[in-house]
Amino acid sequence: MALLHQRAASPPNPPNPSSPPRPAAPGKLPGLAMAVGGVALAWGVHALLPVVPMLTAAVVLGIAAAHLPGVRAKVRGAGKPGLTLAGKRLMRVGIVLLGLKLSLDDVLGLGWATVAMVLAVVAATFFGTLWLGRRLGLRGDQPLLIATGYSICGASAIGAVSEVSGSDEEDVATSVALVTLCGTLAIAVLPLLHHPLGLGDAQFGRWAGASVHDVGQVVATAQTAGQAALGDAVLVKLMRVALLAPLVAAVAVSARGRRRGVVQASGKRPPLVPLFVLGFLAMVAVRTTGLVPGGVLDAAQHAQELLLAAALFGLGSAVHLPSLVRTGGRVAALGLSSWVVIAGASYGGVLLTT
Repeated sequence: MALLHQRAASPPNPPNPSSPPRPAAPGKLPGLAMAVGGVALAWGVHALLPVVPMLTAAVVLGIAAAHLPGVRAKVRGAGKPGLTLAGKRLMRVGIVLLGLKLSLDDVLGLGWATVAMVLAVVAATFFGTLWLGRRLGLRGDQPLLIATGYSICGASAIGAVSEVSGSDEEDVATSVALVTLCGTLAIAVLPLLHHPLGLGDAQFGRWAGASVHDVGQVVATAQTAGQAALGDAVLVKLMRVALLAPLVAAVAVSARGRRRGVVQASGKRPPLVPLFVLGFLAMVAVRTTGLVPGGVLDAAQHAQELLLAAALFGLGSAVHLPSLVRTGGRVAALGLSSWVVIAGASYGGVLLTT
């Protein structure tokens, strides 16, 4: 018994100094530094080519970094933790600040007919894309994410929904790449259809706001028809952004059901409404008060763009082109079909409400 007591009381053996040290896990700083560099490059691309939105450039640069021979090993190795952090945490903060772009007074000023049109277009695009994606047999959450990106606000919406659905990182990256590609093509294609479709400038602006995915892409598309078109386009687009909160809440409710077994195992229950969605709604309320100075709104907009650019660079770096090529035909078919649905539905809606 004394021997057992002596053994129990003796301190643990010290580590053997001759044994090799364990390699430290890579921290988040290298990946965050890569994201900052990607944002700087994206800003430079936008400065040289204003027609290319900074967020679009950030996604493309992230995809390029993940495949360049001299860089991809660092991106998928030491840089991965930080890039993943950028793609998730910075995305949430950027979405919260996105709420400062939206005022309820601006939305209601467009009239109830326009509000109803936007609701109908979003619903038709979301459920139509989701149904077709399942029929095409796309993997995982790709149909949900693509439907969200096309119907609401592009990559930002995909990032928000993926946070509550627990989507696979590769599914998120593939969906972001597809929505970004189609939104970029819209910048060149839609202005060519302005006059052949018989649309006035204000009608064209509303059509762009209702059918183009990302806010920056809407601005780049609508500005070709003048300031009046641009103003209507941004307001209609922000109405779609406002639908992000109820959609994310609905997905969160669905995810709670799917994760019931995980909840029982871990004792943790996912929130009904994610904190960043509440933050988004709070920023909408703050903007509606009209008490926020213009300088603060401008600074918040710049911060939001930088944060989303860093997040999209991180998401782009997770794209694996060989995997995208393997499902490219079905993904491209879904993207094209969804683009036709939202463009056609919004065109009809604009004609009926103006």
